[in-house]
Amino acid sequence: MSGARPGSAAREQAVAARAAQGRFTGFLARVFDVRTEERAWRIGADGEEAVAAQIATLGPQWRVLHAVRVGQRNADIDHVLIGPAGVFTVNAKNHPNASVWVGGDTFIVNGQRVPYVRNSRHEAGRASRLLTEHAGFPVDVVGVIAVMGAHRGFTVKQQPRDGAVVVVARRRLSAYLQGLPARLDMRQVEAISDIARRSTTWR
Repeated sequence: MSGARPGSAAREQAVAARAAQGRFTGFLARVFDVRTEERAWRIGADGEEAVAAQIATLGPQWRVLHAVRVGQRNADIDHVLIGPAGVFTVNAKNHPNASVWVGGDTFIVNGQRVPYVRNSRHEAGRASRLLTEHAGFPVDVVGVIAVMGAHRGFTVKQQPRDGAVVVVARRRLSAYLQGLPARLDMRQVEAISDIARRSTTWR
C-alpha cells in the first residue's frame, strides 16, 4: 500500500486507453492534442506526480500515501496525508491553460461546471468512515482539491461550505498545510498512519 507510486492508477488507465485506441490513432491524437480518454488519464497522472512533488516538501512529521485504491470498483484516492494538522485526502486537478473559478460549492473550468467539490467531499467522508471504523476512534478527514495548469486564471472567490473541502493552488499546497494549527500529536499520526497503510482498511 505505502509503496504505490504517485499517479500509478491514472497511468495504468492511460496505458489501457492508449492500447484500446490503437498506435496510429494515438499518435495522431498526441500530435494534434485531441481530447481523448488517454489524454485525460495521462494529464491526470502528470498532475498527481506534480502534487506529489509538492507534498514531498512537507517534512518528516507527515505520513503520505499515494494512489490509494478504495473499494472493489477500481476507485482510488490520489493522495492521503496524515500529519500534525490532521488527515487529508488530496485530489489533483491538472487543467493546462484553463480558467478555473470557485465560489462555494461551485467549481467552474473554462465556463463548465464540474462536480469536483461534491466528489472531494464524498471521498473525504468515505475515508473518514473507513479510518474511523478500523481505528475505533473518530478520524476526521478534510478533502483538498489541488489545482494546477490554470494559466488563464485561477480564482477562489469563496471556499466550499462547511470546511469539509478546501481548494488550493498546487504550488501553495505545502505552505497551506504547514500553516494550519496542530490537531494531532505524533502518537496519533503514527496510529492513523498504521491503519491507513493496510489495504484491508480501504476495502
